[in-house]
Amino acid sequence: MKAWIVALTGLLLFGCATSKEVQLLDRKMDKLQSQINHLQSQANHLQKENNSIKSDMAALKNDYSSENQKLKADLLLRLETLQSETRTLSTGVEEYKEYLKRPSREVDRVKADVEGRLKILEERGKIFDEKNRNQEGKIKELEDQLKGLEGKISAVASKQAEQDKLISAKEISAELKGSSTGMGDLYKDAYETFYKGDLEGARRKFEAFLKQYPNTELSDNAQFWIGETYYMKKDFEKAILEYEKAIVKYPEGDKIPAALFKQGLAFLELGDKTNARNLLKRVIEKYPHSEQADMAKKKLETIR
Repeated sequence: MKAWIVALTGLLLFGCATSKEVQLLDRKMDKLQSQINHLQSQANHLQKENNSIKSDMAALKNDYSSENQKLKADLLLRLETLQSETRTLSTGVEEYKEYLKRPSREVDRVKADVEGRLKILEERGKIFDEKNRNQEGKIKELEDQLKGLEGKISAVASKQAEQDKLISAKEISAELKGSSTGMGDLYKDAYETFYKGDLEGARRKFEAFLKQYPNTELSDNAQFWIGETYYMKKDFEKAILEYEKAIVKYPEGDKIPAALFKQGLAFLELGDKTNARNLLKRVIEKYPHSEQADMAKKKLETIR
């Protein structure tokens, strides 16, 4: 810039210029110088601003680099933390999957065990059903046999009742022949009361008869019928005791086979099969030709 100004000044000095022109030139020169100074000042200012910008750029670069390093380090730390958490979560998921498998295996084991037991129960149920059918068949056979035996017992009981009536008639006839009219009437009245079904009344009359006639040919009969009143009332224990009196007090009486037989039946009603068998066998052994012996044999066949 200065070189151009000097050249221009020389050119003007060598020319044929007037003083006005010189003044004008000076003013222009001053103006140019002023402009140059202004430009120089602006250039300096721009240079300062440029330097300031460079300084700011360097500082900014340094700040950016530092911040970038911090950010990078922070990101790396976060990434590592995230990776660690991911690994932990993955491990937890695998453990949870394994944990979920455990109940499933346990359920499968329990299910298999239950199914096995159910199969065993089903097999046992089939066996039980088969046994039950067989048992039902046996029960039906026993029921049929029992019905047959009940029919036989009923027939025997009817026969016994008829025999008792015949015996009673014979007893009364014998009494009328060999005893006084008063004794025969008293016995006959008691006996007829019994067959009318008045068991209590009959018992009282037979007891009254024994009190008045304790040792006659009809006394053992009267004692036997007292036992019968209790048997008919299903008071089997008292019946046994009264039959025993007939056996002990009148050992030569003709009611002993009947008393022993009815004692056996009374024990059987009480559930004492042992004594029942023993008494029925006693009838058969001691009085084999009696009607009660035949009935005892048939009765023994029904006792199991």
